[in-house]
Amino acid sequence: MLGTRHPAALGVPFKDAWPDVWDEIEPLVEQVFAGETVKFDNMPLVMTRRGYREDTWWNFSYSPVRDESGAVAGLLNVTLDATERKRAERAEQERDEANASLRENEKRLSALVRASSDVIYTMSPDWAEMRRLEGRGFITDTDAPTVKWAEEYLYPEDRHTILNVVAQAIASEGVYELEHRVRRADGSEGWTFSRAIAVRGLDGEIIEWFGTAADVTDAHASRAALLEVEERLRLAGRATNDAVWDWDLRTNQVTWNIALQAAYGHRLEDIEPTGAWWIAHIHVDDRERIVRSIHGAIDSSTPDWNDEYRFERADGSYADVLDRGYVLRDSAGKPLRMVGAMLDVSARKAVERQLEEDRRRLLEEVEAKTAERDRAEDALRQAQKMEAVGQLTGGLAHDFNNMLAGISGALQLMQLRLAQGRVGELERYSTAAQGAVRRAAALTHRLLAFSRRQTLDPKPVNANRLIFDIEELIRRTVGPQVEVETIGKTGVWTTLVDPNQLENSIVNLCINARDAMPDGGRITIEAGNEELDKAGGQARDLPPGHYVSIRVTDAGTGMSPEVAARAFDPFFTTKPLGEGTGLGLSMVYGFARQSGGQVQITSEVGVGTTICIYLPRHLTEAEADEGAQLSPVSILNADGAKDAGSVLVVDDEPSVRMLVVEVAQELGFGVVEAADGPGALRMLRDYPDVNLLITDVGLPGGMNGRQVADAALQLHPRLRVLFITGYAESAVIGNGQLAPNMGLLTKPFSIDVLAERIRTILA
Repeated sequence: MLGTRHPAALGVPFKDAWPDVWDEIEPLVEQVFAGETVKFDNMPLVMTRRGYREDTWWNFSYSPVRDESGAVAGLLNVTLDATERKRAERAEQERDEANASLRENEKRLSALVRASSDVIYTMSPDWAEMRRLEGRGFITDTDAPTVKWAEEYLYPEDRHTILNVVAQAIASEGVYELEHRVRRADGSEGWTFSRAIAVRGLDGEIIEWFGTAADVTDAHASRAALLEVEERLRLAGRATNDAVWDWDLRTNQVTWNIALQAAYGHRLEDIEPTGAWWIAHIHVDDRERIVRSIHGAIDSSTPDWNDEYRFERADGSYADVLDRGYVLRDSAGKPLRMVGAMLDVSARKAVERQLEEDRRRLLEEVEAKTAERDRAEDALRQAQKMEAVGQLTGGLAHDFNNMLAGISGALQLMQLRLAQGRVGELERYSTAAQGAVRRAAALTHRLLAFSRRQTLDPKPVNANRLIFDIEELIRRTVGPQVEVETIGKTGVWTTLVDPNQLENSIVNLCINARDAMPDGGRITIEAGNEELDKAGGQARDLPPGHYVSIRVTDAGTGMSPEVAARAFDPFFTTKPLGEGTGLGLSMVYGFARQSGGQVQITSEVGVGTTICIYLPRHLTEAEADEGAQLSPVSILNADGAKDAGSVLVVDDEPSVRMLVVEVAQELGFGVVEAADGPGALRMLRDYPDVNLLITDVGLPGGMNGRQVADAALQLHPRLRVLFITGYAESAVIGNGQLAPNMGLLTKPFSIDVLAERIRTILA
């Protein structure tokens, strides 16, 4: 108990004998001197008995010792050293805990082994014997420990290398790691990555080696393929003049071949072998596009990439390059590297730029020639139309003389009857004169429309009514030797076309028909409806649907199939030189196609020809004729609105100006008038409340009607304008469309039409 303190501790105070445990003992001693008995079992004390501190355990009791008076004079200590027993118990407990931990670890190891897809094996300390191998279907399992594992699993040419690595691991008592070939369970060649560690006993000695082997056959094949590709690329890089590059995407390092210096002047020892250096030498205008393009290939599953850009040479100039690359990926598809070759295509690009410049210059020349040709064609078309107009001249002169004679005679008779006081007969002569005027106006309107001197625009047209409207014009065009028959039908659909172009087309067809009958004959004009199914549409090069047809048939010489096939070609004609332009049928064809329709020829030599124009049906009803006859009595005899507004009338012809002024006054307007443009502008300044400007187009004084209207609108932007003219000059319509606040009236006109137009434009 006292150890080396005996016998020096005898006769020494308690606290001096046990200073290292006095802090724990003192409270117990005080209890005893207070009269209590203290008892402890297995009390732990850290004490020095043999010159060093140690853990000890004690069973003891402290009892008070009393003197004669009963006072506590000392204590009796009965002590049993329990240290060895406690140490034995602790050792037993630690062994139990260790065994329990070992069993738990064994369970975990067993579960891990079962869950792992890797091969599990154990070897003897010297690797002479394989004690166990669970092959997982990759390698054949061992039925029992074997010393022939190398012969069974390893290829003869690999054994020496593998066993040398094993020997090194045994000697160093470290970790064994090696990737090597192995004979698989099905007898084929496989690759495995094997790793083993030493397992030691309680004495620290190696009792066995525990290892795993992973199947890396596919990964090894991928790496082998990659190595083969890299070797091929290396050899190709040495054999080509292209700048071959190899970009490691994991490290951003780029390796170039010697062609970078030969082709672009960059010495390999001077460049920074990074992707950043490469990107920095791409022209700034191409850089963002190329970065986006190349990363698009890397981030996608597409292996190939190619693009063109400008690459900076060492001297600061730029080369046009075609760059092509290939993305190399691991078995999981992760991009590892990108290899490619940069081809200098500067010479080719220079040729392409020159070709592009030549193409642009040629295109400009073609456009100029085309414009010149179009102008010539327009002139020829106009000449062709005027040729037809020329054929009207004789008949028109005769008709106008007849109409003027009727008008003149009626006016003379009216003057005579007024002198005689016989006013009751005036209405009969007035009606006759007005009828002659209307017939003359209709002829001039048709003539002006045919020569393209009127405003043209598509509108709903009743083809049945149109062919009857132009029948008289056609009769006078083809002459008395040819009979014109017009066949109408009820319920003919409306079509949306330019009526003047349609009239021109029919007149052209009738002139051709007349020329095909030099000895005279009959021309039949017929309008009707056609419903084309899919087959019918295909036969006519039209989509299926509803169409309006206009047929012009003659009993002339007819056309052979060869001539009919070329009949619509521009400038193709069978007429003698100087008698035709070859544009008539081509104009008809162009009009029909632009209107969404088609033209078809049916002809037989010696029998005659039928030409049919197909035009798409328009579902809206045709607009009412602009020239519908209104009763002058109903318009002008109605009470004019008081203070209807103010009208400025501008015309250099006094009789026309007087007529317009009279009609406007009858309608209730205040009227001022002028004979020329400057006078009109003065009136507008003096009368700022003018609502409507009615002006002739052709005016003296240096300003035409359109110029007067433009100047007037500068003074009064809300002013309405009505142009009156014998023909719609281009100065009036400009680009072919009148503004919403403008209107156009063609001379000659009746007073009821003028009155209605004034009311309409101010509505």
